[in-house]
Formats: sequence, structure tokens, C-alpha cells
Amino acid sequence: MSEGRKLVIVESPAKAKTIGGYLGKDWDVEASVGHIRDIPTPSEMPADIKKGPFGRFGVDVDNGFEAYYVVDADKKKKVSELKRLLKGADELYLATDEDREGEAIAWHLLEVLQPKVPVKRMVFHEITKEAIQRAANTTRDLDVAMVDAQETRRILDRLYGYEVSPVLWRKVKAGLSAGRVQSVATRMVVERERERMAFVRASYWDVVGDFTPDGTSNQFGARLSAVDDARVATGRDFADDGTLKSKNVVHLDEETANSIARQVISAQVKVTSVQEKPYTRRPSAPFTTSTLQQEASRKLRLSSKNAMRVAQRLYENGYITYMRTDSTTLSEAALTAARQQARDLYGAEYVPDAPRRYEKKVKNAQEAHEAIRPAGDRFRTPAQVAGELRGDEFALYELIWKRTVASQMADARGSTATVKLGGTLEDGRVVEFSASGTVITFRGFLAAYEEGRDEEQISRAQEADEERRLPKLSEGVAITTLRADADGHETSPPPRYTEATLVKAMEEKGIGRPSTYASTVGTIQDRGYVNTRGNALIPTWLAFAVTRLLEEHFTELVDYDFTASMEEDLDRIAGGDEQRAAWLQRFYFGEGLSGEGLSGEGLADGATTGSPGGLPNIGRSGQGLKHLVEDLGEIDAREISTIPIGEGIVVRVGRYGPYVEETVPQGVDLSTGEMSDDAATTPRRATINDDIAPDEMTPAKARELLDQSADDGRVLGQDPDTGRDIVAKAGRYGPYVTEVLDEETAALKGKAKVKPRTASLFKDMDLATMDLDTALKLLSLPRVVGMSTEEDGTPVEITAQNGRYGPYLKKGTDSRSLTSEQQLFDITLEEALAIYAQPKQRGRASSAPLKELGNDPVSGRPMVVKDGRFGPYVTDGETNSTLRKGDDPEAITPERGAELLAEKRAKGPTTRKRAAKKTTKKAATKKTAAKKTAKKAATKKA
Repeated sequence: MSEGRKLVIVESPAKAKTIGGYLGKDWDVEASVGHIRDIPTPSEMPADIKKGPFGRFGVDVDNGFEAYYVVDADKKKKVSELKRLLKGADELYLATDEDREGEAIAWHLLEVLQPKVPVKRMVFHEITKEAIQRAANTTRDLDVAMVDAQETRRILDRLYGYEVSPVLWRKVKAGLSAGRVQSVATRMVVERERERMAFVRASYWDVVGDFTPDGTSNQFGARLSAVDDARVATGRDFADDGTLKSKNVVHLDEETANSIARQVISAQVKVTSVQEKPYTRRPSAPFTTSTLQQEASRKLRLSSKNAMRVAQRLYENGYITYMRTDSTTLSEAALTAARQQARDLYGAEYVPDAPRRYEKKVKNAQEAHEAIRPAGDRFRTPAQVAGELRGDEFALYELIWKRTVASQMADARGSTATVKLGGTLEDGRVVEFSASGTVITFRGFLAAYEEGRDEEQISRAQEADEERRLPKLSEGVAITTLRADADGHETSPPPRYTEATLVKAMEEKGIGRPSTYASTVGTIQDRGYVNTRGNALIPTWLAFAVTRLLEEHFTELVDYDFTASMEEDLDRIAGGDEQRAAWLQRFYFGEGLSGEGLSGEGLADGATTGSPGGLPNIGRSGQGLKHLVEDLGEIDAREISTIPIGEGIVVRVGRYGPYVEETVPQGVDLSTGEMSDDAATTPRRATINDDIAPDEMTPAKARELLDQSADDGRVLGQDPDTGRDIVAKAGRYGPYVTEVLDEETAALKGKAKVKPRTASLFKDMDLATMDLDTALKLLSLPRVVGMSTEEDGTPVEITAQNGRYGPYLKKGTDSRSLTSEQQLFDITLEEALAIYAQPKQRGRASSAPLKELGNDPVSGRPMVVKDGRFGPYVTDGETNSTLRKGDDPEAITPERGAELLAEKRAKGPTTRKRAAKKTTKKAATKKTAAKKTAKKAATKKA
């Protein structure tokens, strides 16, 4: 390694701090704080660029799909700082993450900084002193193929979004977005909900009993399994339409089950069969990104986004290896460490003779990186890090440590016994009861770790069997029946996806990659396509409309196999087996079609622009995305946004949200078209609230909403002052009361127009119990509390008002918040004056913190979580940072609070200045970008 100063650039400040402690005084380690530049939106482009080939997408599709990049406004200061440090450096080390995104960040840094000193690519998959020093001594060149793959992904997503999203704006709702992975993930959630909506429940019965060979001490439970040699039907024997799909089974109803239960009490029962076989259970493989997110959801109740956020901190601080991987492989050093730790903690008999090696068995698996494991050649136990890690960080580290060590331990062993009991009933029927139990004689890896299960009911049943010991029995032994009861069941619809099971399903289908799972799950929630109820993911009606449009008019783009094949092609580009320009050419323009500027220079050896490459056709005859969008034909927007739910009722997704509607007015016979005397002249409609899941919107529920809607405008009485009717209504934004104007007053126009008084109900009020007196109180707001005087003696009114951000007092231009809505009615002048006598708080009235997090490691000031005007935020009194969507104010950790504050400090203060100078600066950036892109092309040729 040469002498002189060395500049190392990583992505995050935390990573920079950890690595800086492992390198000598001649090393400067600085963070880029993520990406420094990106493709701008058209609205952010300079006027001259907007008129050119980059104007529509930020990508020149006619000239090799060259992208136009601009340094982000909030990163210009950071870039200047990096350039300043580079001037004093003799070597530059780009030490961003070793995946495609990290490689792309390194390339962008290289393009923007334009270093004149030697550049080295430094990669590592764990941040320990040994690993960092080893990485500094074994550098490599930038992997241009990996950069190409990431750039292709970015351009592909831009083309997809910018071509397809406008169709959604025109036909469904403005502001919607489509995405290569997010739209497919949304479709998966919608399809599961469709299955639930179509599901027909079936009821079935069986009999459970308690039996004993000699007394209550040897009592065991068994379930009816057969009647007259025909197996008793269980839930798996029914199809989703509620019909019995299995043959040679008996479907018991309640009456039959009760009859069997009564008769078996007095029947002679004996053991007809005893089977015993060995039980073996093997440990699970070490964690990949997907399985870590799944297990963190099951065991720690962490969302995918939060699990990755915590894992990122553990990685950056040197506790675990790199957390974005789909490999289950462990290095030789890790295998040795895990086996030695298992031997030390549990004994030699708990470690098999040879190391366990795991291979992935999911679609598109890569073995580029190691599995997620504790960092280092010797693992620190949870007890050893307990003083350094707290909360979610400690829990996740412990989970990773247990899984890694357990993966190298011996199988759990035992035996499983199955006993069958037979007897003849009074009516001559022969019944059979079955019982199973597993006895684990050697726990093996279970001493360290046991994987969680997704389905709670299945989990409980399996756990019961695995830990149940049956008494010693042999064939022919007489059995006494102690109890027998009929047991009724209903089939259950397919379970909704949770974040964990959706990630698992995406991985199995080959959709997305480890680096995108968490962001995809977060995106479909942020975009309003999916809501959560507990852990379940529930699609919105908007998702139904968007998915239907994409399925019918962009079929290939939401096809699971097609999406997986695109991921495979991106892998081929990363491996140098496919050229990005040629691939993008086929995707966008189609087979045999071309843009103006693509030549053989961008193609693989022997390929042409019409080469099939591996990408499936898009649209008819493989015309490509561009021609598919241009040749869409007519799309019936109303039909696309209509979801039939049966019995002449549909759900429609309108401009202002979903609503239920009768396709035929009330009082009209659907089958004959005949109208009753009191038939309605127009179909009824009713707004659908978000708390009703699509599978709960049955025809009966829809009629309930329609009936409630018809009752809207319930007259509470008349205002004694005006004589006008006061009505209570349920509106889109919540319940409210209003007055009804007479026709003459309502017809007034212009300055004479009269608006009816309207007031929202308080949060603790119920529309069903609203009365006239309370309604009149609400309509009386704002209420004059009394008179006060300004400092100059001028009289001024104090009023109590209900505003967008809650109840408050107003005196001239001075506003003060109130603590409850009820105070609007109750507060006295004396109480109001006492509030105004207090010093005015900046912003909202100061309230008690939601949570205290301890001192910030940077400022040393106490961190607290507060509830602000725009939601909860963390502050140390100097810096404020809004909590992200996945952050729970009650569960947030001190580490997460410090991380949010550090991110906010790194971004610097928010400014809205310099709008006039924007065009000049970006125009200059373009010239640089063009030169840089040319330089990259030259590098590739070399």
C-alpha cells in the first residue's frame, strides 16, 4: 500500500465513523449520505434540456438510452466537501456497498468528482477491523457490468413509470403510479383478496373425545377419523366454492356428529393400531434478506422496512455481515466459529461431524454474498453485546446469532406415535378415532433456536402434536371413553398476506431482489394501494381498479413470469452476458424495431437489435412498451373502476373515493325488470369507508350502507331562531350537522348568496345519538367567550373556535391552543384570560413528550418524541426530524432517534431560495454529464 493521504468514501455517517476507527491517521473516511445524483423529473430540468432528447424521460431513448443525471440540490454541499477532501488526497478508495446499488453509487461519485489520483474499489461484507484492513489491501476496479445492471434498472423503472402512470391518471385517478415491481406486488395482494371474496364457507363436523386405558392419569385425546371405513371430511377436502372435492369421504353434519358422540360413550372401544416411527427435524439455513424479514416480522413484530433499518445499523456498527443477500452460504471461518460456539455452549454431541452447507432453492437465487450472520471470525454472544445494544437492535442481533449457530447444530431427534381406536356403535356403525404424539428425545438445534410459523392455527396444532406424549399402548387393549363431544368447524378463506409472507411469495416467484423487498412493501402502502390491519395487508378498492387496468391492457407487465424474467436479464447484464442498450432497445421499441441512434456498438457479440436475448415479448408480436402504450385503443374508465359484488350491486372507484351503487334502482325486480309502486327512480349510492375490507363488502353489507345513506339528512329539529331544519349527515370527511336553506334563500347568487352553517362533530360524538341541542351548540361556533382589552386599551373579542389543527382561542391576531374540544363550549372568560396571561409558546401549546429517548450522542442534549402539527417527530431541542411511516412513536429506540436526527443534520437546513439560478447551474451540469457518459462508454470498450 502506497504512502500519503487516502480518502475513503462510504454511504452513511455511521459506517464512516466505524471504519474510521479501524484505519490509521493517514486515512480520511467520509460519507456521501447515499446517492449524490439521479435522473431529474422533467419539471426539474433546465429549459434547454427539456426541449432536447432528454426532455420526456430524462433518458435519450434514440441514442443508446443515455441518461441525464443531475446532482441533487441537497447534495451539492456534500459534493463540494468531498472535492475539497480529494484535493488533499493521494488516493481515493470507493467503499460503498458491494451490491449493484453500491457499485452505481461508486460510479456516480467517480463521474462527479473526476479524481486525478489513483482510484480503488474497496469492498467488504462485514465491518470488523480485520475485514476492513483486508479490504484496504485487496482492492479491485469498478465493476462496469454491475453499474450497467443498476443503470438499466433505473432507466427501466423510469420508462415503465412515465409511460404507464399517465394511463392510470386518465382512466382511474390523477397522481397514481405504476412500477415494475410495485404493480406486480399490488396484483398479488389484490388476487389474494379476490380469492377471499369468491370463497364460500363450508361447515363440517367431527367428534373429539378423551380416552384412557386404565385411569385418568393416562388420559389422552383423540379425534374421529373414519366412519364405516370412510375418512371423515376435514377442511382440506373442500374446494374454495364450498363443495366437497374429495371422494370416498364422509361429510358429517351436526346431527350425525352429536349422534356418534352420544353412542361412543357406551360403546366398547379398543386399540386397533399402534405405529411408531423415528422423528427427525433439521435446522433452518442461515438468514437471507428475505428470511430475516419474515422471521423479524413473526418473532419481533418488525415491519420489513424497520427490520432492514435495524439490520443496517447493526451492519454499519460492525455487529453483523452485509444484510442484503440471497445467499445461505457461510464462509469457512464462519462455519468454524458457529460450530465452535455451539460446541462450547451446548456440548460436542450437539455438533454434527461435518459442517452443514446450504443451497438456495428459490427462483433466481444468487450465491454472490454470504448469508447474514454475526460479524467476525469469532462470534460475540448476545450476553457479550447486551451492554452495547438495546431494544430492537439487541433483539435482531440475538435472532441472527441464534439462527447462525443453530444452522450448524445437530438434528432434533425423537419418535412419533400414531394410535387408532375402533368401536361399534348401537346403530351398527363402526367408528375410528386417531391420536398422534411426538416425543423429542434429543433437542439438538432446538436448544438454540426454533423457526417461527406464519399460520397461527396450524402452528398451534403442530406444536401440540410435537410435544404430546401418548401412554404406552398395544393392539387389542380395551379403552374407556371418558368424554365425547361433537365439534363444528368452518372452512377458512386463504389468509391475507402479511409483510413477511408477501416477501416470501415474491422471493419464490423471483420478483424483486433482496435490496428491493422492503422498499416495495413500503411503496404499495405509501401509494394508497394497500392498508394494514394488524399484520394483514388489505388492498384498497383503488388497487382493484389499477390492477384490472394493468391486467387487461398491460398484461405482460404484471405477469409474474415476465417480471421474474426481467430480473434474470438484469442478472445477465450484471454478469456481462447481456448488453444494457440492446436489452432496453428490445424492451422499449420491441423486436426488430429500433430507435434512431442504436448501433452495433451497444450489442453483445453476434447480436442484432432484433436479437431475442431472453426478454419475452411485450404486447402483440413483441412491439415493445412504446408501441403498446400508443396502441392501447379505447379503455372504458367506468368499467375498469367497477367491481361487481353480486345481487345487482357494484363498487365503483370514483374521483373522490370508492362508493357502492345499485345497478338497478330499489324496487325493481332484477330477474323480470318489473317495478313496484314505490320503486326508486335512480340507483342509490353510498360512500365506503377505509375500515371495510373488500372481502367484507357483501351484498348485505352494501345494502346496509345504502340504507344508512338514505337516512342521511336525519332531521334533528328546527332552529328556534331561524326556523330552518337542522340535519345530521355522514360525509366523506366524517359526520357533521348543517342547516337546510329554503328554496328562495338557496337560489340567491353572487354577493347575496347564503352558505348554510355547517359544523363537524367532535371526536367523541356519535352521529346516531346527535340531538338538536348539541347540534345548535356546534353551529354556534365560533363562540364569543367575552371581551378583553389590548395593551393600548382597545377592546377586543375573545372567541373559541375549532380549526384544522384543533380547538383554539383567538384574540385579535393572537391565537392560543386549547386542550380539548369540549372547552369550546365550557371555557369561561376568566379561564381564557389566564391562558393569555401565560407566555406564548412557539407553535402549538407545549405538551408532554410521547417518549423520552435519552441523550443524543452528537449534541449531548436529551432526545424526546413529540406530537407535532404534521405528526410525531423526534427532537433534541436543536434539530427536529419527522418520524417515518414505519416508526412507532411508542416503540422507537434511542438508536433510531439518533439516526433520524443525524440524517436531518446531514441534509442541512431546508431552503427555498436560488430558484432563479437553477437553470444556469443545471445547464452546466448537463455538459459535464455528457462528457462523463462518453467517458464511461470508452471505459466499457476498453
